Amino acid sequence: MNALEKRSVTALASVYAMRMLGLFMVLPVFVLLGSDLDAATPALLGLAIGAYGLSQALLQVPFGLLSDRVGRKRMIYIGLVLFASGSVIAGASESIYGVIAGRVLQGAGAIASVLMALLSDLTREEQRTKAMATVGVSIGLSFSVSLVLGPLLGSAFGLSGLFYLTAALAILALVIVNKVVPNPHQQHQDVESRPARAMLSQVLTDGRLLRLDFGIFALHLVLTAIFLVVPVLLRDRLGLPATSHWWFYLTVMVTSFFAMVPFIIIGEKKRKMKPVLAGAILLLTLATAGLAIAGEGLALAWGVLFLFFMAFNLLEASLPSLISKESPAASKGTAMGVYSTAQFLGAFVGGAVGGLLLSRGGIDGVIWPMVAVLAVWLLLALSMPAPSYTTSFVLKLRETARDRLDAVDKALRTLPGVQDVVILEGTDTAYLKVDRAQFEEDRLTEYDFVRPDAS
Repeated sequence: MNALEKRSVTALASVYAMRMLGLFMVLPVFVLLGSDLDAATPALLGLAIGAYGLSQALLQVPFGLLSDRVGRKRMIYIGLVLFASGSVIAGASESIYGVIAGRVLQGAGAIASVLMALLSDLTREEQRTKAMATVGVSIGLSFSVSLVLGPLLGSAFGLSGLFYLTAALAILALVIVNKVVPNPHQQHQDVESRPARAMLSQVLTDGRLLRLDFGIFALHLVLTAIFLVVPVLLRDRLGLPATSHWWFYLTVMVTSFFAMVPFIIIGEKKRKMKPVLAGAILLLTLATAGLAIAGEGLALAWGVLFLFFMAFNLLEASLPSLISKESPAASKGTAMGVYSTAQFLGAFVGGAVGGLLLSRGGIDGVIWPMVAVLAVWLLLALSMPAPSYTTSFVLKLRETARDRLDAVDKALRTLPGVQDVVILEGTDTAYLKVDRAQFEEDRLTEYDFVRPDAS
């Protein structure tokens, strides 16, 4: 990356991380601290945990589309102000209903798709994957850090303190966007980086993509529901004070993160993604079932959660990569938009349904329905064809190609490793879906319709 790209990626990744850190910090402590709120019940506590997911899911695509019309930064400012306002409302509320309202407003700042689009505007195509991966790492780190900071700061400043800190992080993120993130000189109309209404039906009828969308829905449904159970299990069944939860989560998250790395390498390098994916879902299912007996000892609970988060981290890292590989040429943005919507819907349903299950059946009443959801996902994953190992490749065409697009399309499809071709009329751009192991990029120089700076 050049200096401008490094600055853009670092700044936007930090904005994404600070926003997610604020959302995640309440997860490990909300059930414990929120029980003191007026009118709090297990069902309403669950709804409050997942409430942000509903507004996030509903507004992701509208925010992305509006950013194409009024500008990326303007929509990011609006989103961060909404997020900060929701945090302040939740922090100032003494009632569970006020906290629910604040969480909904937090989610209304649905800027994830806009941040990704701005990142696309500020990076070259050949650096795009690296940029997206950096953001992905920042999200993973923010989740791990939040499980440690949440119990520490929650015991020191209470639930209100966590929400006020979240508001402060949003304001800091707003300053970074204003002062550090460059203004794109020209808004790219890159269909791979933003949702596209015309391609939505194609994405929504693709069986492979739908299986992956269900996967991220199930993953975040289970994660949110389980955090209604785990803090209570640690405190009430194992006698671990809430002030000591941070070290428990710290040791689990650090070791589980390093444990999953070899499986990522095996899946990608050895082309064993389907066995790795199915194995991770099976492990997550068994670990979730293991929570039913985790209250028998602290070491047992640590081992069960180690397996749970090892599988969770592996799936969280693998699913976006699979979505990128499986999405049709030139439809990556649309596929990721649907994927993000499914993810946030999962968080909402997990909180709302998990709270109801907890109020009616206790801890076991939450665990076994979650096992059932994961079992359904495992069956879907096993029935899925082995994923392709393709990647997107953007090709710049000469203006002379405009008069013979059918011939250009046919010629590109004859190249080894090319599985799909989409040529955008009027943009001199072709999107190829290629298998890098077979694709010979040097062959492109044989064609007179390809620009010298082809990719």
